[in-house]
Amino acid sequence: MLTLRDALTSNRFVITAEICPPKGTDTTAFIKNAQLLKNRIAAANVTDNQRAVMRLSSLACSVLLLKEGIDPVFQMTCRDRNRIALQSDILGAWTLGISNILALSGDHVSFGDHREAKPVFDLDSVQLVQTISKLNNARNMNDTSLNSGTDFLIGAVVAPEANPLEPEMIKFEKKVLAGARFFQTQAFYDMENFKRFYEYAKRFDVKILAGILLLKSAKMAHFLNKNVPGVTVPTNIIEELESAPDQLEKGIEIAARQIRELKTFCDGAHIMAIGQEENVPKIIESAN
Repeated sequence: MLTLRDALTSNRFVITAEICPPKGTDTTAFIKNAQLLKNRIAAANVTDNQRAVMRLSSLACSVLLLKEGIDPVFQMTCRDRNRIALQSDILGAWTLGISNILALSGDHVSFGDHREAKPVFDLDSVQLVQTISKLNNARNMNDTSLNSGTDFLIGAVVAPEANPLEPEMIKFEKKVLAGARFFQTQAFYDMENFKRFYEYAKRFDVKILAGILLLKSAKMAHFLNKNVPGVTVPTNIIEELESAPDQLEKGIEIAARQIRELKTFCDGAHIMAIGQEENVPKIIESAN
């Protein structure tokens, strides 16, 4: 099985993609989307109740990907678990054969479908990276020795278009020091700005996978600009979508165009095609 760790050390352009777990226990569509991506990507991220919407667990779906011969990236957010549950689930993931983990803060419950839920946020994303690093060294968060540890490839997230950018870069450096070895970025659409971020990031011994979000329509682009901090879709791209006879096809074309340019300088791309996972192979093929 191709692994993300091997791909990132090969110095070739690496592609990962997200697969959202189902809202329930029927995994037919999830498995079908996974099979479409097999041998096309280095690893598949399994989101952890993305946008605070309750879905089948990231841990369970990561195990399903392993059974399909796909290396999973187990996403874990700080939103829903305290430090005891986080550490327990991390150890559980390792014993089940998962070797990649992505540490995130998580969207607040006010964005989701259970707004009356109590958010936890016992740890932040930097502390979660630190905790995984300790577990890799067979010690828990309180420095108690464990009978055996983990060996996760630790990933984290950075927003290259955050405004203001300086606090985001401070947090980026903290995650690197805490043990993150690869970063999947938030979506971006300003390539020149991203190149500047990449030149800064390459001072550190980490791999950067640029976040490519499939724009399904101009309406989606307007929604992102209004509601998602750190993501800005420029006017020229919105106009390109609005003038297209098929806006989804135009979105696929734009995503492929971004990847082709990234291949000239970046470590890889992370494709996010929320609700359109079946179109990820088309993006990859168009980017060749």
